[in-house]
Amino acid sequence: METTVELEKETERKFILLHDRPNCIGCAACEAVAPDFWEMNEDGKSDIKGCGRRKDGWQEKEIEEGDFAQNKDAAESCPVNVIHLANRETGEKII
Repeated sequence: METTVELEKETERKFILLHDRPNCIGCAACEAVAPDFWEMNEDGKSDIKGCGRRKDGWQEKEIEEGDFAQNKDAAESCPVNVIHLANRETGEKII
């Protein structure tokens, strides 16, 4: 059974940060704009910090509403549009 604190944290995570890593060109704009969430990997591509890869190579991480703006900036700075944000509940793609 989840505690009240766990439920509150879960509901705060309103968005999903998605990264189409296979198509990343490694320009590092995301890391420059949102270094708390993005880092460059040894293979020259970026990674969402603390996030593993799905079988299709994409990455995803649930983020809180307060983290939306800096990740939106990272998505908008990406020259190949491989960073996306979606509504956690509906799955609707925002960016």
